[in-house]
Formats: sequence, C-alpha cells, structure tokens
Amino acid sequence: MARGENVVGIITQKAGDIFKVDIGASDQAALPYLAFEGASKRNRPDVQIGDIVFAKLLIASKDMEPELVCVDSLGKKGKLGVLGPDGMLFTCSLSLVRKILSPNNPFFEAFAKEQPYEIAVGMNGRIWIKARSVKETIALANAILAAEYTSNDQIQKLCDNIAQTVFIH
Repeated sequence: MARGENVVGIITQKAGDIFKVDIGASDQAALPYLAFEGASKRNRPDVQIGDIVFAKLLIASKDMEPELVCVDSLGKKGKLGVLGPDGMLFTCSLSLVRKILSPNNPFFEAFAKEQPYEIAVGMNGRIWIKARSVKETIALANAILAAEYTSNDQIQKLCDNIAQTVFIH
C-alpha cells in the first residue's frame, strides 16, 4: 500500500485521540479523530469499535506506523468516512481491485443500470458493498469475485445473467 491510496479498515480500538484501524497490514493504522470533516476538540466524530471506515493513507512507510485520514486535501470527506453498518465487507486479490477500478472496465456501469448500490474499494484488497437488500448485496459481491476471471467483454454478459436471476421484481 502506498501513500494516497484508499483503504477499507475496521476500527479495533480507541486510544486517546486516535482510533486504531485494522487495514490488513502487519501494523494497525492510526486514525486521529481530528482527521474527519468538521471534527474539533468539542465536536468528535461518532466512531465506534467495529465500525468500517473508508480512508486515505497519509503515511505509508515501512519504518512508521500507517496513518489514515477521512478527508481530502481540502478538508472535505467526499466518499471517505464511516461506512454504513448494513453493508457487506469481503476481501479479494489486489489484481481484482486494480481490474475493477480500471477506467475501461464496464463492471460498475453495467450494474448501476440494474439497481442502486454503494461501494468502497480499498487498495488493501477489501471491498464494502451495500445494495437494496441482503440478497442483492450478496449477488453483487459474488459478481465482483467472479469478475476476476472474466474478460472485460464478458463482464456485460455476467452482469446481465446475475441481473436476470436476482433483480427481477
């Protein structure tokens, strides 16, 4: 993982002004409570142990503890922050992460036509996804995992097949 990359992590403990986050690395990452949009000494973010966060690596060095932020360079949260409790978190290979984040991959566009969903893809091989129902969320997660061994021109067919079996109302 490198500085500036987005990761999906799990809050494991609160230690003073810092949250410890499991990002799947050898060390836990530090996430200061001031690293959230609008946070101040009086206005602390509502973050609990077990929450899933989408964050950006601020420090990524083999000699230092990883540090995360949940704001961009302008101090805005954008898509970063605590993810909803009713989504699904799963892991996959980094090659799949790179493939689905590739600009010429039609995967997300094909699924967005079928139904609304939220997704956070981390460069640490973790993906959080939430659709309208548990059934649709699991179907999307399975489709993402199946996309690893599917060529880009076959992805539309994969999406259509899943849509026909799951999203029929």
